[in-house]
Amino acid sequence: TSESEEEEEEWEPKSKIARRPRLPKKTEAKTKKAAAPRSTVARKMVKKVVIKEEMDVSLPIAPVEDNKMHLLKPKEENGGTKPKSLSRMPEVPEKMEINSFQGKNQNSLVSDEKPSTSVSVVKQEKREEEFAFDEQVSKKIKLNSCPEGKPVKNLGGNKIKEEFEMNWDIVQALSEITDVEPWVCANLIRLFQEENTIPFIARYRKELINNLEADALREVQHALEELRTVAKKTHTMIQKLKKEGKLSSCLLKGLLNCRTLEELDHVCSPFKTGSKGTKAQRAKQLGLEPAALSLLQNPMELNLFSYIRPNTKGLANIQEVEAGVQHILADIFAKDKDTLDFIRKLCQKRYISIQSTLAKVSSKNGNEKDIDKFQLYHEFSCNIKNIQHHQILAINRGENLKILTVKVNIPDGVKNEFCWWCVNERWRPKQFLKPEFMRLLRSSVEDAYKRLIYPLLCREFRSKLTSDAEKESVMMFGRNLRQLLLTSPVRGRALMGVDPGYKHGCKLAIISPTSQILHTDVVYLHSGQGFREAEKIKRLLLQYNCSTVVIGNGTACRETEAYFADLIMKKYFAPLDVVYCIVSEAGASIYSVSPEASKEMPDLDPNLRSAVSIARRVQDPLAELVKIEPKHIGVGMYQHDVSQTLLKATLDSVVEECVSFVGVDINICSEILLRHIAGLNTNRAKNIIEWREKNGPFINREQLKEVKGLGPKTFQQCAGFIRFNQEYIKTFCSNKKNELGSCALLTKAGALGKKKSKLTSCASQQPNPLDQTCIHPESYHIAMRFLSLIGGNPNDIGKSDMQQKVNVVIQKEGLEGTAKRLNTTVHTLQLIIDGLTQPEGYDIRTDFDKPDFKRSIVCFEDLSVGAVLTGKVENATPFGVFVDIGVGKAGLIPVRSITEAKLSKVKKRRSLGLGPGERVEVKVLNVDIPRLRITLDLIRVL
Repeated sequence: TSESEEEEEEWEPKSKIARRPRLPKKTEAKTKKAAAPRSTVARKMVKKVVIKEEMDVSLPIAPVEDNKMHLLKPKEENGGTKPKSLSRMPEVPEKMEINSFQGKNQNSLVSDEKPSTSVSVVKQEKREEEFAFDEQVSKKIKLNSCPEGKPVKNLGGNKIKEEFEMNWDIVQALSEITDVEPWVCANLIRLFQEENTIPFIARYRKELINNLEADALREVQHALEELRTVAKKTHTMIQKLKKEGKLSSCLLKGLLNCRTLEELDHVCSPFKTGSKGTKAQRAKQLGLEPAALSLLQNPMELNLFSYIRPNTKGLANIQEVEAGVQHILADIFAKDKDTLDFIRKLCQKRYISIQSTLAKVSSKNGNEKDIDKFQLYHEFSCNIKNIQHHQILAINRGENLKILTVKVNIPDGVKNEFCWWCVNERWRPKQFLKPEFMRLLRSSVEDAYKRLIYPLLCREFRSKLTSDAEKESVMMFGRNLRQLLLTSPVRGRALMGVDPGYKHGCKLAIISPTSQILHTDVVYLHSGQGFREAEKIKRLLLQYNCSTVVIGNGTACRETEAYFADLIMKKYFAPLDVVYCIVSEAGASIYSVSPEASKEMPDLDPNLRSAVSIARRVQDPLAELVKIEPKHIGVGMYQHDVSQTLLKATLDSVVEECVSFVGVDINICSEILLRHIAGLNTNRAKNIIEWREKNGPFINREQLKEVKGLGPKTFQQCAGFIRFNQEYIKTFCSNKKNELGSCALLTKAGALGKKKSKLTSCASQQPNPLDQTCIHPESYHIAMRFLSLIGGNPNDIGKSDMQQKVNVVIQKEGLEGTAKRLNTTVHTLQLIIDGLTQPEGYDIRTDFDKPDFKRSIVCFEDLSVGAVLTGKVENATPFGVFVDIGVGKAGLIPVRSITEAKLSKVKKRRSLGLGPGERVEVKVLNVDIPRLRITLDLIRVL
């Protein structure tokens, strides 16, 4: 509305005025603080802009030899800044356009660091930049105002700074929350702001993020979003209160100090519409605020009897006046930052516990089964520092179901020490107090603690515990999902997928080694026709030379498994040596009725589609599982109790990370898989497929730029993750040349028209051997320089000859020496070496586990304590790991049994825990048949 626009116009200058005097302080503290809010580089730019307005400054990126030094101790470049340029600050980014990724040598950078004093110097620098255009450098990154690796001080962009300025620095706050160095946080804010994706940053910007993993990047991204949400909501509240005329300078300061939504809620609660106002507000309306302030500032002149109004409710006698003053004082104490900081520090030193008991209501009229589930928490108490994440989620669920009552217990010692400190130190009156005033002050402090501060602390503790537990639950889900998606594919063999069932029969689907559907059928194994159906199954397996059966783990799974195990033991399928494996069918039935499945398999019945999906999950788990919404895959803990938006964002990000890191062959992959590549979305994937159908296969990565909707930014994000099968492209190009030869005759006659331009442009497109590697196009020139250094040929990529040549150079000069010689970073060089030496068709999933193939079966009753079995991890939680040992019910290895000594040393681990898909050897510790529970001990990881 026009009113709110006027408000914003009034408010803007204030934020500018408030900011201006703080600027010099920040520059002084620069060496101390790794990330102050204004960039010296930006100031230097301003100066140039002031001198020569039409100049287009493209900022080069420094080579990262002394990277760390730049990052942690930025130089004091340009101490005094003209006030003229200060007022122009917000316009700087508009002047600074990125021409292209371009580098600059060390000397020009040194000259750049001195403040320019005359127009001629500026012109000289401009010429140098033009001159250095062709000279490329280690890492090229679109950083508007900071060379690579320097702390970005002008962080969330000028617009965000202007709109959502807070009393805390976003870099410092982010660093404290995530425990990541400030310079890394500064770079990440810039990278996220420029819409870089997590897979791209994790693989191609390692030196800017100190080699952080994708999980850590997601954590920083989430924390950054939370801080920005707080800042945005704070400013919305400030505008609202300003409009209502309730904004005092004290309240403004309190609002701008808020770092979490809980703090903001606490400060804003009295001003929410619909609340009838706090006791303090009602006392202020009666005019008692001067009395309360006087008691603290000037108690000698205070006379409470003068405030008595016999006919006014709330002022009728001295007791009511005292109560009103007490409420105002309590409100002042409870909103004071120092007071709250003191009590929070005090709580950190003391034993604070969270307790849960069986609720009185539920014990009378609750469901017995539900109440038994929470048996562990009927009389539960634990220090909030030691409580486990899964315990918090369980207690919260019990409380939501009204089965448990939960409370936070803060010892009385905290209250006593806090009250003494308030009366004798923080709120000690300026002058001598009469005994009755002293009593009033003490009762005000106690009232503030009991009525306002204690409930706030309880809310804060519960909220912090819940939010940490939710994050851990989501991260655990993400880790499990990654492990599942990266299960090693079983290529090169025909598979029979079986979706088991009783009444409606078992659905069969046989798929070829290239995932084509060869045959589908329904057999009735569990209705007395088992023997007759065995003939049919044998005939199909022999006909399609298929020796691997994949059984879904749903209804009738164990009976179907027993059926196949029995036939295999009798060698019924000879001469075929048939093996079977059991695979999770979570989400298969949801997928089989989805629009994607109808589009992919239009002629198939939905029940048969699920059998196809089950077989494909073993052949290429990643390509199949991306079709299903991640939360339906079911490898998490308390997934319905956590924030669904956070869960979806994290899981989608994990899928994107997995698909990108594995890479896709652009000429054969499906649209669904393409959607999950970093930088692409549904529309862009659709456009790529349309381009492929219209123009034939892509020859090289450069051709992606011709696709509608793929701009330079999208290309930068996705190019490194898209692969090209060189054999296929060479065959295609040789066919194309023959076509072109026959077309040349027609061209002279002028009969070709539009087709001519297409064919000639196609002829100019040459395949690039580097397109089959993980090397990013922005590093191709370095890769070519490296190849000439080692005397290698691009066509030998992935051969043993290439590996030997690389080893010779690296052993002689070392990784760092070679990187310096090529004027690049160690991380980029390592990526280039990996790309050149990995064999053709290399897949990162080969390091992960394959499905567990079996020939025989064990049942629950056969288990005995002490038996040693092999199994496969099904799900991992903070309290232990569930292992499928082939008896129909997963066993649990408690977390205390998983020690570092038992984990395999060969495999690179992200964390101490095990993940889905890993094969383990276990020993049975306990079998509880009535509750169907098996406790296992981990012997070793296979």
